[in-house]
Amino acid sequence: MTSSSVRDAREALGGRLRDIRKDAGLSGIQLAEFTGWHSSKVSKIENGKQTPSEADIRIWCRHCKTNQQVPDLIATLRNVEAAYVEWKRIAGIRRKQQQLHALEDGTRLTRWFEPVIMPGLVQTLDYMRAMLGRVSAFYGHDEPVDEGIAARLERQQVLRHGNHRFNFVLAEQVLYTTVGSDDIMIDQLDHLLNVMRLPNVVVSVIPQMSDYEVPTTNFAIFDRKVAHVETISAELTITQPRELMLYEQVFQTLLGQAVVGEAARVLIGKAMDRRRPHAK
Repeated sequence: MTSSSVRDAREALGGRLRDIRKDAGLSGIQLAEFTGWHSSKVSKIENGKQTPSEADIRIWCRHCKTNQQVPDLIATLRNVEAAYVEWKRIAGIRRKQQQLHALEDGTRLTRWFEPVIMPGLVQTLDYMRAMLGRVSAFYGHDEPVDEGIAARLERQQVLRHGNHRFNFVLAEQVLYTTVGSDDIMIDQLDHLLNVMRLPNVVVSVIPQMSDYEVPTTNFAIFDRKVAHVETISAELTITQPRELMLYEQVFQTLLGQAVVGEAARVLIGKAMDRRRPHAK
């Protein structure tokens, strides 16, 4: 669903209402006078510039003496509204990824902590699909996510282009949280090992038996300008210097608990070995 197809559907509904008015022998001005509307409302509805409400359709048909068409017209209206909501959701996913892309492209140092799942910048396509499918099911959304996935894949180009550095700190649980299947996870962990070879990327892993030292949630810090924190119901944008200092302090503490380089690769390799017997 695109914005143009939504517009076409709205214009088609307006065209049907225009035909009903003309068949009733009424001008737009006359219908507006009968309904008590501003004359421009009739024109906007007929030209697809304004979506009528269900009440508008009932009033329109009553004055045009076509009440028998109300159920079908309302069903058409609901389809238009559903299509508009679907388009808004798709546009929202894509727009969010594009906004993140712009932020990441303008950041020299990105520091990212994840306690449960892989950071978006290092996710494989299959991992994204499986994760977003579960998220959509949880929130009760039935929306296509292909455009959002494409935008996220485009975001990942920032890892290989431009003057950017990335420091990812992962809890070891990230390696064992199954997103999709063991096969998907093996490919994802192998991809993570490949990303670790990039000269501008550091991936550290906090071993499972590490001590609790600081409060944690997933977050990303972009230079010293802004931090993003995802909660269950919303994403927080942190810009207050005092709060940013807290996130920097937490990140440094977590980084101090993590292993890097060969030690991190060993932990990732162990996680892959645990999954191989269950893979297809």
